[in-house]
Amino acid sequence: MTTHAQPARERPPSAARRVVILGLPPVDALDVIGPAEVFANANRMHAGKRPPYVLELVTASPGTQIESETGIALVGHRTLAQERRAARPIDTLIVTTGFSAIGNADPGAIAWLQKRAASVRRMCAICVGAFPLAEAGLLDGRRATTHWQAASYLAERYPSVTVDPAPIWIRDGNVYTSAGVSAGIDLALALVAEDLGDEVALAIARGLVLYLRRPGGQAQFSTTLRAQHTPGSALERLCRWIAENLDADLSVEALASHAAMSVRTLIRAFQRELDTTPARYVEEVRIEAVRRALEMGGRTVEDIARRHGYQSIDVLRKAFIRRVGVSPKDYLKQFTPERGAA
Repeated sequence: MTTHAQPARERPPSAARRVVILGLPPVDALDVIGPAEVFANANRMHAGKRPPYVLELVTASPGTQIESETGIALVGHRTLAQERRAARPIDTLIVTTGFSAIGNADPGAIAWLQKRAASVRRMCAICVGAFPLAEAGLLDGRRATTHWQAASYLAERYPSVTVDPAPIWIRDGNVYTSAGVSAGIDLALALVAEDLGDEVALAIARGLVLYLRRPGGQAQFSTTLRAQHTPGSALERLCRWIAENLDADLSVEALASHAAMSVRTLIRAFQRELDTTPARYVEEVRIEAVRRALEMGGRTVEDIARRHGYQSIDVLRKAFIRRVGVSPKDYLKQFTPERGAA
């Protein structure tokens, strides 16, 4: 019977935290490099002082060179066999692998994960790195995510895991899972924010020239992008019109009239092609556009509400909390403390 990993005792603030990225070949190179850059930037920000992290790449390969799915090899600090013999303390363990490795994890690596889980403070997986964690039983009874293309297979293969394909990262206790590619950077920024504070994480995000630092609840892909999966259809044209006319009457009756459909036909089309209702889709697109407007700044919340079809700030606030989980004001503070305070 597998038990959940328990957080190890917190290290003194002055001690560097050892962050180990475990690469199970072939890895997705960005799943390794993206988070590594975040921790490396945190260390560079502390030039002249004790760096907050010791960052190491451990390879589950015969040698320290690890194959990536791009064909470009990465070189680690040590092999898993060497790491196993040394048995050094690990603060944060991050598991990475690639799509072609799903279902083929090294049994020795799985056993090592099971053994180390009880002593690490944080256990993390980037993208399909969730599969080795699930294989080790470390996601049993937990909520987890992975790349949306692999989410249904993760849920099917490991029914004891509650798989949520929507968020870009999830924390359940001391176990963290993320979606793929750029989401690994978002997760690493969240880990740094836990350790060193939001200001440091935001400074790193600016240094990496990221558009914004995304919270875990951010969707893996936008509602507008999802609508583009039906190119050339009447529904795709309607969705494009909705995005360009957010301040118009977007009731289901008005949409049906614009699309020259009956209300019943329109509802069925949305359910069939987008697995949602017209009203829910309109709200998601409006909130998505409001988020972008808040992030760009330069307008009052009242103006943003009016431009996006909301009759009042209160109506916007209720919809925003329902979809995003925080108020527009708190959203501003989360991403841009200076602007939010102003």
